[in-house]
Amino acid sequence: MAAQYPHHRPHFHISPPRGYLNDPNGPIELADVFHLYFQSRSLPDLAAPVEWGHATTADLVHWSLHRPAMAPLPGGLDSDGCWSGNSVVEGDRVRAFYSGHVGGRRLEHILTAVSNRDGGDFGTPTRLLDDPSPEEGVRMLRDPFVWTDDAGWHMVVGSATEDRVAAIRHYRSADGSEWEYAGHIAELQRVTVDGVDTGEGWECPQIMRVEGREVAIVCSWSFGDGPAPVLAFPLDEDPQPLPVDDGHDFYAPSVLRDSSYGPLLFGWIMEGRDPGWWREEGWSGAISLPRRTWLDRSPSGAVRLGTEPHPALLGLREGDARDARDAEVGTRFEIVVPSATAGRIRLSFGSHEWLDIELDPQADAVTIDTDHASTDARARGGRVTAADAFDASSSRPALRVFVDGSVIEAFTSRGRSLTTRAYPLNGDDWHVEAPEGSTLWRMAEAVHTADQ
Repeated sequence: MAAQYPHHRPHFHISPPRGYLNDPNGPIELADVFHLYFQSRSLPDLAAPVEWGHATTADLVHWSLHRPAMAPLPGGLDSDGCWSGNSVVEGDRVRAFYSGHVGGRRLEHILTAVSNRDGGDFGTPTRLLDDPSPEEGVRMLRDPFVWTDDAGWHMVVGSATEDRVAAIRHYRSADGSEWEYAGHIAELQRVTVDGVDTGEGWECPQIMRVEGREVAIVCSWSFGDGPAPVLAFPLDEDPQPLPVDDGHDFYAPSVLRDSSYGPLLFGWIMEGRDPGWWREEGWSGAISLPRRTWLDRSPSGAVRLGTEPHPALLGLREGDARDARDAEVGTRFEIVVPSATAGRIRLSFGSHEWLDIELDPQADAVTIDTDHASTDARARGGRVTAADAFDASSSRPALRVFVDGSVIEAFTSRGRSLTTRAYPLNGDDWHVEAPEGSTLWRMAEAVHTADQ
């Protein structure tokens, strides 16, 4: 059955033509081509086993979707799902490291599988780690992230303990096959600071090198509450985790530590509508635009990870810039507000549906209000705010907003980001009003199915 609301579908964000997408996994660069893997289900049904979807690009702008690169092996170590992890290029082959899910098993298997076919097809997995001893009280163990440096191979795995300590477990290896436990690379008892829940456990740990420092990025998660904010902190300081994104819908980021385009960060853009609605439409989930990162010292003294859209994304723009003060738009565009003056972007979807983005330089904040974005009660509304939003000394514009169907990603000059969703019922005659001096670009339709 055809989707009733095709205007909700993204066209320059990676998103499935059908089925369910979640965590990005293991971006790599191989022979001038970037490969991005992601959690994928062929049906919009959480009971379907997870595969590793696969997309490629040569420029970080135009993506091709391929057949899944990895699928569960019936009766095997991942029989109920190939869950999150990452991948590394090793000579002329690609090695994936991931969590193999077997229903009813307390902990996930930590596995590796190899692709000798340009990263498009992984073979039978092998197990890398034994379960921690019962005395350690580990309740959760999943999502390996592997990298190499002058000291050899490193693996970190997300964990939670019985006494509510979230931790990143660290393993070392000389060859990527035989691993030795090296202790916790970071840990924190669950606490809430300034409204931010650090979680009972940390899943999807990533270690990113930013400005010469190793920075941990973790997803705070709890058994009763599920996902909470994505947090980041340098490993050379006591953990003071701060959010990576201030929106509703950014989770499970995946890092490419280095490439010809520099370090890259991708995330899963979750849904903001009832599961029954996305099942009815036949698809769910998207991957964020690739982001570039830096470190920023917050007013509290903690170091915060700043992000911005990668400069390669200028290649998404089609045609000339338009005045955004009063403009008719389609369903995919970018708005740039050059300076932090008090004002509002209003995106109207018709007479009864609208979304507001408020700039408040006096409060140093940007707020996205989706309370009126849809007249359908199945769409979540709400307001999200990024504080410490503006940096007058930066060459970055005060605000960049990307709208791609139901996906909204906003970035401020200080590196704050807000990722959220909106589901207006009206798909025609969208209209923008933005502060004076703002510009607008139409964006390319940049994701295509190659061989599914």
